[in-house]
Amino acid sequence: MNEHDSEKISWVLEGMNYESTDISEEADLIIFNTCAVRKTAEEKVYGQIGELKRLKRENSNLVIAICGCMMQREEVLEIVTTKHRHVDIIFGTNNIHKLPQLINNYEKTGKTVIDIVEENREIDENIEANRKYSFKSYVNIMYGCNNFCTYCIVPYTRGRERSREPENILEEIKKLAETGCKEITLLGQNVNSYGKTLERDYSFADLIKDIDKIDGIERIRFMTSHPKDISDELINLYANMDKLCDHLHLPVQSGSNRMLKLMNRKYTKEDYLKIIDKVKSINPNISITTDIIIGFPGETEEDFNETLELVKEVGFDSAYTFLYSIREGTPAASMEEQVDNKVKNERFQRLMDVLHPFGLEFNEKLLNKTVKVLVEEVSKNNEKILSGRTDSGKLVHFEADESLIGELVDVKINSVKTFTLEGVLV
Repeated sequence: MNEHDSEKISWVLEGMNYESTDISEEADLIIFNTCAVRKTAEEKVYGQIGELKRLKRENSNLVIAICGCMMQREEVLEIVTTKHRHVDIIFGTNNIHKLPQLINNYEKTGKTVIDIVEENREIDENIEANRKYSFKSYVNIMYGCNNFCTYCIVPYTRGRERSREPENILEEIKKLAETGCKEITLLGQNVNSYGKTLERDYSFADLIKDIDKIDGIERIRFMTSHPKDISDELINLYANMDKLCDHLHLPVQSGSNRMLKLMNRKYTKEDYLKIIDKVKSINPNISITTDIIIGFPGETEEDFNETLELVKEVGFDSAYTFLYSIREGTPAASMEEQVDNKVKNERFQRLMDVLHPFGLEFNEKLLNKTVKVLVEEVSKNNEKILSGRTDSGKLVHFEADESLIGELVDVKINSVKTFTLEGVLV
């Protein structure tokens, strides 16, 4: 979602006749779009902002701005305004549309401009995006979150849940299809609860069915999906909808019911496994990935072993794994029994040892088979090799001409690794 926000910021700036540069010394404007999910990300921001003091001294006309989730937190705002006074513009997650005005205000006054919207406002449908790829694109379908998981800062930084009107989403996707976009990824903090704030009966499954009718769109993905809100209607789409990719990312976070309750996830391990059983019975070839938090406050060896057992039972294709990071302002930050980092790292390695064989096992099923690949780019290591992804999200390398970038092609897999596949163009 932050990446897509950056695409929107880029579109706004191009409308002001800015053009991008990879060289900081050449820049008239430097913007940091921040994320508040993990503490390490915040620490990197402070470090990089500090490094810009030199550039600011050398170029008095340089404008430095910070936006994104971090700026929605009062304690972060105070740190930036008191310790990093060379920052000129500070704005929040709901203020991208006001960027031209903020830059103009700073240039007129020379004083720090701060514009943070605390309350939810109407969704601005006039902002477009300078998209990285023409053939695949992110599309926001909703903003904010109502779940208040005890470890998560998102409801406090992005606000409460708001669904976009389906007509606006569908119109955006139709325009993308007309310009050659083949794959869209629907974005939301919890896409399964899409539609709850609409003044009509219209679900996430309804939205996917309507997108399926749009000519030119050949792949539909979505993230992120919350287990407590996933519907049978959505699961059943995996049986008969060709455009819906054979991939479900369903964060479990822990295999311990005690931990899930402390996390305020509102489902049990048993609930989660029932969902997985339904999905696999509908589509046995589906790739299932997840998120797992290691070392949540109070996590015992028994709790962690329950997570390992769940991983074995599900057989996840892959997982985003996180060492629990304290986020000030969340309930978990003040919980007792914070887990030692040494213990977290040891558990992380044990989890990897269990996870990785399942990814390799999934890939081995594709050996000597022909798969459809959306070609994305030239390999960074070999200009004769192209890279793309399968329907299930697997990264494939194969030799071909770069004129195929953006096309869906058939590739026969002749070599598999844990994280990548290699093949030949058919």
